[in-house]
Amino acid sequence: MNDYSPKPRQKADADGTSNGQIYRTNSLNQEPKSSDELATLRSLLLGLEPHQLKKLYERLDNPQVLPEDISRLLPEAVILRSKQDQQLAESMVTTVETAIQTSIKQDENVLSEAFFPIIGTATRKAVASFIDQMMQSLNQTLEHSLSLESFQWRLEAKRTGKSFAEIVLLRTLVYRVEQIFLIHKQTGLLLQHLVAKQVPIQDPDLVAAMLTAIRDFVQDSFSVKQQNGLQSLQFGELTIWIEEGTQAVLAGIIRGNPPQQLRLVFQAAIEKIHLKLGQEMHEFTGEIEVFQTSQPYLEECLTIQSKSASSKNYRYAWTFLSIVAIASSIWGFFAIREHLRWQNYLQKLSSQPGIVVINTKNHNGKHFIIGMRDPLAIDPNTLISQTDLNPQTVISNWQSYLSLDPQILTKRAEKLLQPPKTVSFKVDSNGILQASGYAPHQWITEKKQAWRYIPGITQFQDKNLLASELKEIDLYQQQIETTSLLFFEDTTDLTAGEVDKLKDLISAIQKLTKVTERLNKNMQIQIRGHTDTSGSEQYNISLSQARAQKILNYLQQHGISLSKLQIVAVGASIPLKPETNTEAKKLNRRVSFTISISNGNN
Repeated sequence: MNDYSPKPRQKADADGTSNGQIYRTNSLNQEPKSSDELATLRSLLLGLEPHQLKKLYERLDNPQVLPEDISRLLPEAVILRSKQDQQLAESMVTTVETAIQTSIKQDENVLSEAFFPIIGTATRKAVASFIDQMMQSLNQTLEHSLSLESFQWRLEAKRTGKSFAEIVLLRTLVYRVEQIFLIHKQTGLLLQHLVAKQVPIQDPDLVAAMLTAIRDFVQDSFSVKQQNGLQSLQFGELTIWIEEGTQAVLAGIIRGNPPQQLRLVFQAAIEKIHLKLGQEMHEFTGEIEVFQTSQPYLEECLTIQSKSASSKNYRYAWTFLSIVAIASSIWGFFAIREHLRWQNYLQKLSSQPGIVVINTKNHNGKHFIIGMRDPLAIDPNTLISQTDLNPQTVISNWQSYLSLDPQILTKRAEKLLQPPKTVSFKVDSNGILQASGYAPHQWITEKKQAWRYIPGITQFQDKNLLASELKEIDLYQQQIETTSLLFFEDTTDLTAGEVDKLKDLISAIQKLTKVTERLNKNMQIQIRGHTDTSGSEQYNISLSQARAQKILNYLQQHGISLSKLQIVAVGASIPLKPETNTEAKKLNRRVSFTISISNGNN
């Protein structure tokens, strides 16, 4: 039966196609039949109606149809493939990593906003897991250090010469993968080798060669098929597990009793390595640097499992933490108390005049302080006892200097001028020394010149400083002027006991004379004679003058200069008290004294 094309025959290209169009040739080079016959033939061959055939040709001629069909089938295909193994996921890692890097370079906020809702929860879980692991590790460490069993292990370590950590590991170990070898299957050369911490190693190339030799020996001697090669070897506590791939062999040296789930980890690792480095292993010529990228997969095989307690008993951990907390609290209390005392001491130092703190530091429980101190400032050591600091812990280095603080200037003035107790000094912020009180006239005269030699003093004010002699003058003047000498009626005779007053009077006048002469002042004593109102005014004047004259003569006889004495007769004009009774009249028959003092001529 002849085969005809649906269209007239065209000139074919070199590959047998005609401009991408499908055509049929008549094997017998016969002319095509009529269109009805062709349609009938197509229906019989394909079982399609004419309109269905038309759609088929349109799909074959449209280049967009194939991607659309793939897009509908791709999700289901990915799901089915993912259920079979992890090769699809491994193959997409590089593409996904590149896509993520590109996204971050374009806009880093996209991924950060996407991850933000889960970061908080993930962080909390990670912290909780870390704390739980830390507590377990701490409890296990303390248990291994403090329990009875730990002492037995320490004796064993001392007896065998091994470290205590190694003995603990061996006695609590379920299994540990100590070494991982990645060996090129065809050449037997070592591609990569990883070893766990604290594990002694031999020459890895020699070990790899021996494993290859043993595997080849088993296969050759026992006619073992290549796909059913050697899978494990046992040497005392050590077990060697071997997983073969098409291009490489993964061998792990394991101490203890590993679970079968670990073999799945080995299998997954060798599959990932083949997926990532299959071409490199196929073209291997002896260069092993390219296989360093397989280390992350090999590290997944370096697992360890130790014996764990049946329940989470953190007795040792909580006991240790309690002890640490108590010790920390006690240490913290004393540290804070010491710090507060030190700060209090520094505050007291800073508030003292004449002391300047330049630098302070604490080191190894000692307090170091550097500063300047005026010699007249307070001794810093006296402040240490006030703050309850241990003097042995305070190491000071003070440099001398002259302070211009008003309080220090006052002390300096007191030290240099040595004022009497009746004089007080005060220095203001401008360095003006103000003196107040009483002092001997000679001292005042001398210090009016001496203040100029006091560092920091700019001026001396003595307007409130009086000579102490003036105070004596006031005292003696008051004593003399309050003295009254009483007489009998109508006579110049003193009453009983008045003569004794004259002795005190003469002593006071003599002292007053010396003081006024020392101060270069003139003194005049007025002696006043008085009478009562019994006689006439003329009689009373005469009687009062006679009484005053008698006292003047007495004073003159006892060394009082006549030039300093003067008598005045006042009669009854200046009574001491109104004469309402006999006692009052008695007090008015008297002699009184009035003193006047003036500056001298010099």
